[in-house]
Amino acid sequence: MIRLPIAIALVSMAALAYQLLLMRWLAIAHWHSFAVVIISLALLGHGASGTWLSLFQGVARKRFDIAFPACALLFTATAVAMLWLVWAIPFNGLELVWNPRQWLWLGALYLALALPFGFAASCFGLAFARHGGHIPMLYGADLLGAGLGALAAIALQWLPVEHGLLLALCCGPLAAVVAAARRQWRWVLPAALVTSLLLPGHVPAPQVNEYKGLSTTRLLPDTSVLVTRNGPYGRLDVLESPRVPLRHAPGLSLANVDEPSPQLGVFTDGDGLSVIVRDDGDAESLAWSGRMTSALPYRLKQAPTVLVLGAGGGMEVLQALALGARTVDAVELDPGRVRLVRDDFADFAGHLYHDPRVRLHVAEPRAFARADRQHYDVVVLAGAESFAAGGAGVLAASEQYALTVGAIREYLARLAPGGVLVATRWSQQPPRAELRLFATMIEALRAEGVDDPQSRLTVLRNWDASTLLVKRDRFESDELAAIRGFAQEYGFDPPHLPGSASDETGHHHFGERDWLREGTQALLSTEADAFLRDYKFAISPVSDDMPYFGDFFRWRSLPELWRLREQGSAVLLDSGTLLLFGALAQAVPLSLLLVLLPLWALPRGGAGAGGGAGMDGADVALPRLRAGGYFFLLGLAFMLIEIASLSRLTLLVGHPLPAVAVGLGGFLLFAGAGSLAVQCLLVRMSPMRMTRWAVLAIALGLGWQFTVFATTHSIGASWPVAARALAGLIGIAPLAFAMGMPFPLGLARLARDAPAFVPWAWGINGCASVVAAIGALLLAMAIGLCMTLLVALALYVVAAWLWREGVGRSR
Repeated sequence: MIRLPIAIALVSMAALAYQLLLMRWLAIAHWHSFAVVIISLALLGHGASGTWLSLFQGVARKRFDIAFPACALLFTATAVAMLWLVWAIPFNGLELVWNPRQWLWLGALYLALALPFGFAASCFGLAFARHGGHIPMLYGADLLGAGLGALAAIALQWLPVEHGLLLALCCGPLAAVVAAARRQWRWVLPAALVTSLLLPGHVPAPQVNEYKGLSTTRLLPDTSVLVTRNGPYGRLDVLESPRVPLRHAPGLSLANVDEPSPQLGVFTDGDGLSVIVRDDGDAESLAWSGRMTSALPYRLKQAPTVLVLGAGGGMEVLQALALGARTVDAVELDPGRVRLVRDDFADFAGHLYHDPRVRLHVAEPRAFARADRQHYDVVVLAGAESFAAGGAGVLAASEQYALTVGAIREYLARLAPGGVLVATRWSQQPPRAELRLFATMIEALRAEGVDDPQSRLTVLRNWDASTLLVKRDRFESDELAAIRGFAQEYGFDPPHLPGSASDETGHHHFGERDWLREGTQALLSTEADAFLRDYKFAISPVSDDMPYFGDFFRWRSLPELWRLREQGSAVLLDSGTLLLFGALAQAVPLSLLLVLLPLWALPRGGAGAGGGAGMDGADVALPRLRAGGYFFLLGLAFMLIEIASLSRLTLLVGHPLPAVAVGLGGFLLFAGAGSLAVQCLLVRMSPMRMTRWAVLAIALGLGWQFTVFATTHSIGASWPVAARALAGLIGIAPLAFAMGMPFPLGLARLARDAPAFVPWAWGINGCASVVAAIGALLLAMAIGLCMTLLVALALYVVAAWLWREGVGRSR
C-alpha cells in the first residue's frame, strides 16, 4: 500500500507546483489578477473529475491499475498541450468591460486549463473510490504532496517559468511508474519515458500581452531587451531605446527645459516600469530631477537624511543625492532588481549603490520601517503602479500593505522632528488613488492623536502626477512660502496647502471641475463621512484588515459608468473587481451542474456501488442534501481560511517568500499530518464524534492564530524574518492540523456506508474550493480578513451540524 500514497503525493506535488508556476506564466502573459481568476476557474477540473468518476465509477474501479497511471500521464501531456492552446487564445483582460467577446475567450482559457487539473484530480478520486478504508492516509498524502509542491514552486521561481513548469511536470510520469502494477509496466514504462523525453523544448514561454508596458515600448524603433532576469518577485526585462529615449519622470514640470538623462526601462512581468537613470557625474545633467513634484521636500530640507522605501531602479535615490541629501538609506525587496543597478548596469548608473552616501537594504519596505530605529528628515514612499494596470482596476484585488493606515503610521514614526513623508501617485480623473491615499494619511494622523490634520498635509499636482506630503508637526510659515514659490516657479498646482484660500490652490492643471481640490477639502471638513459615502468611487482609508488599496469599485456607480463606457469611461469600471464577480457568476452555475449531474446515476437506496449499505432512511433526499452540504461547506471553509491566513501572514512575516512558504507549504503539510492522524484515531473514536472534536479544535486553532499573530506583530517588529516566519508557522500549525481532519472523516464515513457517493463528494469539495477561491477575495474586500476567518469558522460549525446524525448507520 505504500506505493499508492507515494504516487498520490507525486501527482499532488506536480499539480500544485504546476498551478503556482502557471499563475506566474499567466501573470507575465496578462496580469496577476487575471491569472488568479483563470487558475481558480480552471480548478473546476477537480469538480469535473468527481462527476465523471461518479458516472463511470464501476469501470474506473475495475480498471484502477490502468486508470491511475493513465491519468497521471495525461495530466502531464495535457498540461503542456493546453499551454500552447492558451498561448494562441487572443484574450485581453483590459477589454472585458466593453468587449463581450473577451468573456468567451476567458471561458476558453479556463476550460482548456481545466483539463490537466481534471486528470490530476482523477488520480485522487480513483484512489479514494478504490481504497475507501485508507482515505485519511491517501488524503494526507495528497496534502503533504501539495505542501511539498508549494515549496518546490518557490524554489523554481528563480528559473524561467517555462523551465520551472517542465521540472514540475516530470513528477507526473514518475507517479505513473510508481503506481503501476508490475503487469502494467509493459506499457506504463514506455509511455512515461516518451512523455518525459518530449517535455524538454515543448513548454512554451509566456507571450507578454500587447497592452503591457514592455510590449508597447518595444513598438518604438531600435529598442532591444538587454537583460532578462527571473526571480520569485517577477521577471525583470531591461529595455534600451536609443533612438526614441525613454522619458519616465512622473510630475516633471512643463516648464523644464533640460533634457532628462538617458534611461533604461526595467519592466516587471512585462509591466510596472521603473528606470535606471544614467549618471555621468555631471550635476548639471540631473538638474531636471529638481523640477518634478517629488523634488518638493528637498526645497524644504537642506542636506537631509533620506529613507527611500521601494528603491526600484534607483531613480528616487539618485534624485535625493542630486538635490543635496546627506545620506540615503535605500530599501528594496527584490534582490534581482538590486543586482541590476549595483552590478549589471553599475557603470550606467554611476555606481549609485556604491556611493558612500548610500546604504542599501534588501528588505520588505514596511517591515524595514517597522523594525528600524533611525529617524530621517525625508521618507520617500517610492514606486507608482503601472498606469495601465492602475487605471483599469487590475490591482483591485491585490493586497497593498504598504499603503494602509498602519503602514503610514509606521512611516511617520521614522520621521525626525520636522521631517516629511512624501508619496507620488499617477493623476486620475476623477481622482481615486490620490484621494484614497490622502484619506488614509488623515486617518493615520488622527490615530496618532492629531486633531488638525489639515495643517500637516499638502498636495502638489502636475498634469500627470500628484505628490502628497505629510508631517507629524505643522508646516511652518517659511515652509509654506517655499511650497508656494516652488509651485509658481514650475507651474504646479497645490490642491491643498495649509492656510491657503481656495482660489490659490489651482490654476494650471484641471478642467471645468477641480475634483482633487474639492476632494481634499471635503476630506478635511466635518462632511468627510458624507463625502466618502457619496463619492462615485470607494476611497475610504485602507486598513491592514482590508488592504485592497486599488479597489475603487462601487455597485451604485456601475449603471452610470456602463452607459458611458463607449464615451471613454470604460477605464473607470475597475475590470479587476468586475472580473471577480463575473468569474463567480460563471463558477456557481458550473459547479451546480457538476454537482447535480451525477445524482441520476447514483443509487437512491439499498446497496451502494461497490458494496455497502447505501444511504438509508425513508427519505434519501435529506441524507444526500446533508452529505452534499457537508462537503461543499468544508471546501468553502478550508479555502477561505487558507487564503485569509496567507494574506495575514504576508503582513506578519514582512517578506512574501517565507510567508508563502509558511502559509501555503506549511499549512498544507500540517493539514496533511492531521489527515494522517485520522487514520490512526478512527480505530478509537467514531467519525461523527471525531468531527465534532475537529471543529472545536479549528475554533481553538483560530483563536490561537489571532493571539500569536497579534502578539508577534506587537513585540516582534525587530525580529529577523526567520523568527517571524517561525512565529507564523506556530500560529497556523494547530489550526491547519485540525482542518486536515473533517474532510477525510466524511469520506471515510461515506466509504463505509455509501461508497458510490465518494467520487461525488470529492467533486463537490473541488467545486466548492473553486467558488471559495474567488469568493474569499470578494469577501475579504467587503468585510475584511478577520471577519472572513470567522465566516469560515461558522461554515465549519454548520457543516458539523448538517451531519450531526451521520450518513447511514451511526456507531
